[in-house]
Amino acid sequence: MPAQKIPVTVITGFLGAGKTTLIRNLLQNPGGRKIALIINEFGDLGVDGDILKGCGIETCSEDDVVELNNGCICCTVADDFIPAMTRLLERETLPDHIVIETSGLALPQPLVAAFNWPEVKTKVTVDGVVTVIDAPAVAAGRFADDEDKVVAQRAADESLDHDNPLEELFEDQIRAADLVVLNKADLIDRDTLERVRKETAAATARTVKTIAAENGKLPADVLLGIAAGTEDLIADRKSHHEIEHEGGEEHDHDEFESFVAETGPLGDQAAFVAGLKALIGEHDILRLKGFADVPGKPMRLVVQAVGERIETYFDRPWRKDETRATRLVVIGLHDGLNEDVRATIARRIEALAAGENASATAAE
Repeated sequence: MPAQKIPVTVITGFLGAGKTTLIRNLLQNPGGRKIALIINEFGDLGVDGDILKGCGIETCSEDDVVELNNGCICCTVADDFIPAMTRLLERETLPDHIVIETSGLALPQPLVAAFNWPEVKTKVTVDGVVTVIDAPAVAAGRFADDEDKVVAQRAADESLDHDNPLEELFEDQIRAADLVVLNKADLIDRDTLERVRKETAAATARTVKTIAAENGKLPADVLLGIAAGTEDLIADRKSHHEIEHEGGEEHDHDEFESFVAETGPLGDQAAFVAGLKALIGEHDILRLKGFADVPGKPMRLVVQAVGERIETYFDRPWRKDETRATRLVVIGLHDGLNEDVRATIARRIEALAAGENASATAAE
């Protein structure tokens, strides 16, 4: 048993907020700490974990990255998280700090509460919950209903206050926070950022420290060393689900759906990205991320999309033991991604990769 508890930082935030980028920056400048990671994703393709694995940083080897892909971590605490944490704590050489990246659809509350389990309580403590916010997305109303549209309904019936599951989840992640990071602040002006700051603050009755960031770049000493002991505080930071279902019903993610679209090499990288942007808008896809095969390039292309905002970059060479292909996780609301829609999106992605005109498949 370590002489003192190992601090754990939980990084949470909605789909595409920039959690993985923030962690990658942290690993590059860890302030002398040896960091172990637990990565949890919603979907069958481990994009975030794969980006961070083998990051080539001395303080974080591939063995220090643990992936949990069997479901959202808040729903699989006993089956996945506790065993993973126990394995980390049984290592001969212990990390100085553990960072957990939750799925973008996860409630932080059940995870943080799990640190009170006897298996881990005496060995680790939650240094802090860091909630990463996509400031431009919030500014565009991506995670909340149009207040002018529903204000009358809310006044008449309080049960309609969170009819939108995205808004509810967004608030739950803020409620759990010890630190809120308004990420991508460079993409909006100062007045808009201040509006987002106020909207974020209104999501919780507590006063929570808020800091702006550009591309997830913050000093390690800002993110780590909060020393909140959040496992002892989380009972007072209940999620909407906990408040509404205090009888013990399990949390689930029936509101959301995901699938993996797999196809071949890209015929035209620029046209493919432009086509994806149109496709995302047509089907209101919440998040799209994965890797693409660009002929003639030795490195794989990372594709990350939040709404219609798409980022691409080459991250590492394809390994000899992996098959070059284009694989993308598509995440959306359950009602918008039924079987027929998923098939249509998969065909469109295949056509776009092949270099076919996006409009040629739009009518399918």
